[in-house]
Amino acid sequence: MNFDRILIRYGEMALKGKNRRLFERKLQNHLYKKLKPFPKAKVEKTQGRMFVLLNGEDPQRVMDTCQKIFGIHSLSFAVKVEKEEEDMKEAAMLAFQDAHNAKTFKISSKRIDKNYPVSSQDLNPILGGHILRNTEGVTVDVHNPDVEIKVEVRQDAVYVTAQDHPGAGGLPSGTTGKSLLMLSGGIDSPVAGYLTMKRGVALEAIHFHSPPYTSERAKQKVIELAEKLSDFGDSVKVHVVPFTAIQQKIAREMPEGYSMTIMRRMMMRISEQVAEKQGLLSITTGESLGQVASQTMESMNTINEVTNYPVIRPLVAMDKLDIIDVAKKIDTYDISIRPYEDCCTVFVPKAPKTKPTRENANYYESSSDFTEDIEKAIDESYIIEAHHGKVVQEEDEFEGLF
Repeated sequence: MNFDRILIRYGEMALKGKNRRLFERKLQNHLYKKLKPFPKAKVEKTQGRMFVLLNGEDPQRVMDTCQKIFGIHSLSFAVKVEKEEEDMKEAAMLAFQDAHNAKTFKISSKRIDKNYPVSSQDLNPILGGHILRNTEGVTVDVHNPDVEIKVEVRQDAVYVTAQDHPGAGGLPSGTTGKSLLMLSGGIDSPVAGYLTMKRGVALEAIHFHSPPYTSERAKQKVIELAEKLSDFGDSVKVHVVPFTAIQQKIAREMPEGYSMTIMRRMMMRISEQVAEKQGLLSITTGESLGQVASQTMESMNTINEVTNYPVIRPLVAMDKLDIIDVAKKIDTYDISIRPYEDCCTVFVPKAPKTKPTRENANYYESSSDFTEDIEKAIDESYIIEAHHGKVVQEEDEFEGLF
């Protein structure tokens, strides 16, 4: 006997009341997409539950895929058997063996079909006794077991569920809108994207590329980070914006101490225009308060002046070590630390202002007109679309808009 399905449990989604069906449909659609590499697997929703029917697919590989999908609180391998005592015993043993090295267990039976002649209280010792007779060094612990084996006797069959495996949590991607992630090649911005996606936000990304100061390897690093993020949601469009001319102009015409602040303001202006054209409702950044000169309260205030869009900063109160821990968890850390610099690090001034003001930034910018530079950068930008571990598309962007 083998597991024939995976039980999907909701977390926060279960509290959505009248909107719950919308969230369930989104989750079901994401499961369909993510399980395409497993053509025999099917998604089944019934009686307020969701299952992945394995149909012979590798249970662990399917489980690993499902664990990355937002909106799932926990998952369990499960098996459906007839209402025959021997079948139920075999299923209970299979569920116990799923918890490798478990020394204690508990059987929790629920008799939904009241016509079944054996009560829950009587079924527990029948199944538990079978496990005890066929294992060594194993005991029952009803209060704090290593594994709880759940048995549901329903009208159609008996469902036996193994130990709980953690899901990604959060809300299904796309249930709370779309945002434009400012994606550099560093550690922080991919983590910010991941945490934003966890709140049900679908992402597109924008990357500012400054050849020849930044290399093609630096851009490729960003694309690989986008591919990693696509594992947790839909494909991620990366809007690659040529930024060399604007950075050179800032270096020539702006005071060095304000060059970082003004560069970030230009990025924010461009990001707002791209977000507006794409129908996105916010901008997401990897800023963490106090981490670098451009992330002081004063810098954020001055940079924010140039956009009316909400700016999501999921890392703003996180410690750097906590951010690194998440980066390692989502497998972006090793990519982020590759020694290929992005445009922000290449043009860092020796002594950036840590307390810039809006008044000074506006005064310095008034001496130069960046309007045409911004429009040219957007007009020459292009899209690379990352999807489930590979680039699937590259295309010109905004053709004919300017």
